[in-house]
Amino acid sequence: MQFGLYAPVPHVTVGSPEIARSVREAGGPLPDGVLDQQYELSRDVLLAADRAGFDIILFAERHLGTDLEAWMLAAAIAPMTQQIRAMVAVHPGLWSPQLIAKMATTLDRMTPGRMAINLVTGWNVEEHRMFGGDTLPDSNDRYVRAEEFIDVVRGMWRQTPYSFKGRFFDVDAAQLLLKPATATPPEIFTASRSPRGLDMVARVADWWFLDFDKTARCTAEVEDSLRRSIDGMRERMSKLGRTVRFAFNPFIAFGPSRAVAEAEARRLLTPTEPDADIRKLENRIAPAMMAGCVGRPEDVRAQLAKYHAMGIELFLFKFPPTVGHVEEIAREVVVPLRTADGVRPLAATSAI
Repeated sequence: MQFGLYAPVPHVTVGSPEIARSVREAGGPLPDGVLDQQYELSRDVLLAADRAGFDIILFAERHLGTDLEAWMLAAAIAPMTQQIRAMVAVHPGLWSPQLIAKMATTLDRMTPGRMAINLVTGWNVEEHRMFGGDTLPDSNDRYVRAEEFIDVVRGMWRQTPYSFKGRFFDVDAAQLLLKPATATPPEIFTASRSPRGLDMVARVADWWFLDFDKTARCTAEVEDSLRRSIDGMRERMSKLGRTVRFAFNPFIAFGPSRAVAEAEARRLLTPTEPDADIRKLENRIAPAMMAGCVGRPEDVRAQLAKYHAMGIELFLFKFPPTVGHVEEIAREVVVPLRTADGVRPLAATSAI
């Protein structure tokens, strides 16, 4: 069982005063000697997660907005860590696979050997056009392009010189003289829900962030939806002779009861800024609260164990990004479940 978290940046974070301040200050210069608030928050929270025994960080990518650039943020923070892996998002419509192969190799050697890629096929047409890319929104071509993208990245890692000719990428004897830090190359994580997108997952991904019915009204309905998703992907995998591992993104919070914990979480998460985007709470966080990981710690652990028995190996938690919440999750979930699993927790967690 593995545990992860998001790097706190504006487009994936609600309920953070530091992120709200960063958004307010983004349009102008910072005071002399002052760092951007989202960088300081990310550094503090992610280093705490590393000390606490978390396994992986997702550095989400959003160019149209006030987010710090994902690859630069990962490169600034990941080398400070000792154990945790850095998973960095990339859109094939905005980057060349040759460049990403080099960037990923660089970060993998800086960590070392603790880098992964989050493949995002893209949906934000305005962002892609503004930053010189293309989402290919009207066809399944985006998935063909994503498959080719990963083929090129892996090919560049594997051999030099490397050539490839596909529908979207034409690589002629490209040389990547810098190779990943370990013989096992960085893993590829992705999320998709369309039939063609699920085929892409089965063909090129190492990990799939499970899709589930966002209209689920209770945890049992979430569980049923996840089982159907797992069964469908296993059928696809069997036809291709591949193995894809499963990850899930529940919201996590603790309290003396589910009702109390959820009420407190909503209080913390409700934006207080007049221009805050309430849609992030309703569209991203509210469905994740249906996963059953809000409530008494023992009930949350039991629910996670139930998901693990279904085949889910990684839980990338959503929660208000504070060092205190990281330490609480480590104390109530990471250490006990690792101990129950027969995995000795990191020594640093004993102080939490």
